[in-house]
Amino acid sequence: MASAPPPRITAAICTHERYDLLPGAIRSLLAQDLPTDAFEVVVVDNSRDGLRSAREAAAFADAPNLAWFHEPRPGLSRARNLAAERARAPLIAYLDDDARAAPGWLAALLAAFEAFGDAVGVLGGPVRPVWLAPRPDWLPDEMLGDLTVVDLGPERRLLTEREWVAGANIAFRIAALREAGGFDTSLGRTGGGASLLSSEETAVTARIRALGGAAAYAPDAVVEHLIDPARLTQRWFRRRAAWQAVSDYLREPEARMARGDDSWLAVKSYLLAQNPADRTLRGLALAKDDPAAFRWQVSAVYNAVTALLAGLDEHDDL
Repeated sequence: MASAPPPRITAAICTHERYDLLPGAIRSLLAQDLPTDAFEVVVVDNSRDGLRSAREAAAFADAPNLAWFHEPRPGLSRARNLAAERARAPLIAYLDDDARAAPGWLAALLAAFEAFGDAVGVLGGPVRPVWLAPRPDWLPDEMLGDLTVVDLGPERRLLTEREWVAGANIAFRIAALREAGGFDTSLGRTGGGASLLSSEETAVTARIRALGGAAAYAPDAVVEHLIDPARLTQRWFRRRAAWQAVSDYLREPEARMARGDDSWLAVKSYLLAQNPADRTLRGLALAKDDPAAFRWQVSAVYNAVTALLAGLDEHDDL
């Protein structure tokens, strides 16, 4: 008896101790408007408690196209690599556990991969915010990307080198992902929210491009992202900027070293524009009501961490 053909695409969710959010993400995948045999859902639970993971998995035991794996070794990149290893399809699409896929998400990704052909190894779509608390007045549009909000317009197209798609809505040809070495386990979140290390998607996309692949955007492959109220504080955005500087330094240390002096100059320019009493670290932490002022401050935080990592060297004037 011939075995059933493999699914066309794998939808993967990697999660860590967020069992309150995870079921909603899974249900949004099981409700995709593709035939059940055309896709599979892979859940990689990166939580510490294997017994709890097994209990949570039991709630979805009746889903014929869902596989649940427990990966006790911490790290989002490690969990994503495991999902790609266990996938039976040639394509894999990653959805965050606090995101919800539109019913046509996987179909739109499949159509885009088919339209672009084998040259495209990475594909993503819009990530629309679902505000669980009011959006603060001090938060400018230019910083919504820090909350994993992505909108690159209405056109299906190739991405430029400066454009990116978010890990909450990103898909790969598994062959291209493997050729690029998978996700770098020195990058990405580990455990809970104490570390905001990131850039693992950016790094692997850059490697795919270096090997001749392309990245593309599918505007009809939509997911919604639940915006945790805990992230809607200025303190969180400052932390996010500091960790982004660390992530970027780990990804390309030589380039960040070369920009150390420019980063330090940018910090000094920001501090000199503040009131004299705030020309210290206080100036990088003081609450800002104006969106433009807050954006400048967060940029200064990023540059301060970059400069510190690159090494500071000041001398008194004689």
